[in-house]
Amino acid sequence: MIPAGAIPRHPVILTVAASDSGGGAGIQADLKTITVLGGFGISVLTALTAQNGAEVRGIHAVPEEFVGLQLQTVRDGFPIRAAKTGMLYSAGIMETLARNLAGKNFPLVADPVCVSQSGCRLLREDAVEALIRHILPLALCLTPNRHEAELLSGQSISGLADVGRAAALLLDRGAQAVLIKGGHFSEYDTEQTITDWLALPGRPLLSLPHPRLDTAHNHGTGCTLSAAAAFFLGQGHSLEDSIRLAQGYLMRALAAGYAPGVGAGSPDFLAGGES
Repeated sequence: MIPAGAIPRHPVILTVAASDSGGGAGIQADLKTITVLGGFGISVLTALTAQNGAEVRGIHAVPEEFVGLQLQTVRDGFPIRAAKTGMLYSAGIMETLARNLAGKNFPLVADPVCVSQSGCRLLREDAVEALIRHILPLALCLTPNRHEAELLSGQSISGLADVGRAAALLLDRGAQAVLIKGGHFSEYDTEQTITDWLALPGRPLLSLPHPRLDTAHNHGTGCTLSAAAAFFLGQGHSLEDSIRLAQGYLMRALAAGYAPGVGAGSPDFLAGGES
């Protein structure tokens, strides 16, 4: 158990996600981000993937009981300041996580990873309802892109009014806040700017614009953003400030992104830490 009064040198941030053997997304991206920003990253693995920058060749889910054992063990051993979830894959894993996160005293950022950049499905079809039922109510903030927001809300998004309606539905389904990420909205993203939209109960949609970067090295951007947001929440920042700070980290990392191997490259995590 955690010693009474234990104060770690760096904030302990938990990531619950899958392994990306290519190192650009998943647990690897999360831990790199958390470390560069100044946190102590701990992890719970939900699945192993065989992938590189060009393709996902296979997925091997971690047994549900072992996912639960990992989570309970790190909760017993570390004073967790914040957490994020990424690829959870199956309904059984989500149900196990929900049971073991009951009574948590730290904020959770939920990135609803559904499909890889190369087009491989990373969320089983029968797990969508489980994500809504078990994970959304645990989330301080849900961070879907356009396609994930459509899938989880059942609302087609073709304009700003639809963004608001989809976000409202996701708030009604349990998330305390929803960040619908831009980049897939030809209707109002521009050649210079991409806008993320933050929805909070009882407040108008808040636009959070950032520069559009002309880069192909964007593998793992959602993982990186959500891990950075969790880190800044763990430092004690507000949700809005945490998202803005996470955007800044991601933009610096993306501007320096490169491809260390075949296919799409990833953000340069080290460069992202240079403010």
